[in-house]
Amino acid sequence: MRTTRRAFYPVLLITSCILSFGQGAVMAGADERLSTLNDQKAVAVTIYNSDLALIKDVRNVSLAKGDFNLAWRDVSALMRPETALLRSVTNPGSITIAEQNFNFDLLTPQSLLNKYVGQTVSVVKINPATGVESKESALVLAATEGVVLKMADRIETGLPGRITFENVPGNLRDRPTLVIEGIHHGHTAQALELSYLTGGLAWKADYVAELNDADDQLDLSGWVTLTNTSGTRYVNAKLQLVAGDINRVQQEFAAPVAMRAKMAADSAVEPMRQESLMEYHLYNLDRLTTIAENQTKQVALLNASGVPARKELVLAGSDYYYASGYGDLGQKLKVSVFMQFDNKESARLGMPLPKGILRAYKRDKAGNAQFVGEDRIDHTPKNEIVRVKLGQSFDVTADKKQTDFKQLSIGNNGINRFESAYEITLKNAKKEMATVTVQEPIPGDWKIIEESQPHHKPASNTAVWQVAIPAESAVTLKYRVQVRF
Repeated sequence: MRTTRRAFYPVLLITSCILSFGQGAVMAGADERLSTLNDQKAVAVTIYNSDLALIKDVRNVSLAKGDFNLAWRDVSALMRPETALLRSVTNPGSITIAEQNFNFDLLTPQSLLNKYVGQTVSVVKINPATGVESKESALVLAATEGVVLKMADRIETGLPGRITFENVPGNLRDRPTLVIEGIHHGHTAQALELSYLTGGLAWKADYVAELNDADDQLDLSGWVTLTNTSGTRYVNAKLQLVAGDINRVQQEFAAPVAMRAKMAADSAVEPMRQESLMEYHLYNLDRLTTIAENQTKQVALLNASGVPARKELVLAGSDYYYASGYGDLGQKLKVSVFMQFDNKESARLGMPLPKGILRAYKRDKAGNAQFVGEDRIDHTPKNEIVRVKLGQSFDVTADKKQTDFKQLSIGNNGINRFESAYEITLKNAKKEMATVTVQEPIPGDWKIIEESQPHHKPASNTAVWQVAIPAESAVTLKYRVQVRF
């Protein structure tokens, strides 16, 4: 016996495997009742924030009385089979489930070859001179990182021709399939509903805000982006989205790998309706939509015009320099730009907003919308404030220094007293006035004993000043504080 070595190419393997049987043999055995998407009557998809979805698939299926073996084709490849529940809509209580098997090992030339390790296949070759086909039996010894075949008088380590197979192993399916065995004692023709949880379906919210010239109003639109990598499609589905943080038990096994999604788009005519669901919020699309396999699509969530908005310039300090001497604390410090609005009906909103990314735009003098910043918002209930950071101001800066520091006392009980003074020079290069909110987090028990402008105390550890700076000018804020801690 001799060994023949040949170059092995994975692409050649895929294109060389010929299946010598019809599709029916791929799908089921003789006693198996097959249900495909052609039987589907309705499907409902509820998607949660954390890569989790609830599928309710209703199909018209005919089952004979007695034992049945039902192959429910085109389920999600990432379904959690332990959550699957089959029930009869037409005849409740007429089905008793004995066993179910989730077959997600899909039929491919490579998977078929893997299943034939240790079995005999036929190798078909064509004589290049005469064009005559010849067939030779071979035993598949291995199919990992290539194929190893035992021929009558030799070992082949490549593909000497195309391979044909007599049949398909029963656990190979061309689509993800849930095989359910049980007993049926109702009417033959009926509507069955299969419900289950699955991964591979996700959604997120995105918002677009367009500011007016005065930065005191905005138009807000919200979009929901759906991603389907579950391994099947959902045709004319009733779509619902759940916003909120649902507790889930950590799975102890790895789910099958999802496929990469492609991009698509779909805009809804009307925004989505919302309702309360326990401690969460449920968003309903008031029309059916198709979520294709390996697809990302968008549907409209909300639209609001003329929402009152407030822009705020903020210079935020630190608490470390109140217990020691530091001198210079920074030159040309950046002033952050925030935008906020009220999620209220009086502000033309009042809809619970799912978490997502808000992107802001503003039109230039030529009327072109320009991107001016983005930030992530959390789940925001009705009547709450939405606050986003857009960036840092180019024209408004600050110079900051500590002008005095002294330790007043060292307490025997471990309490120390300090006194320090600061100057913050705020510069405005704009052609209009700017107001900067100066926020200083001051530790311990503190009091301000001198200041050039009055402060207010929104929290126990924070002093805030509102400093108005004329156009193309500078204003210096001075304050002295005593701290005990």
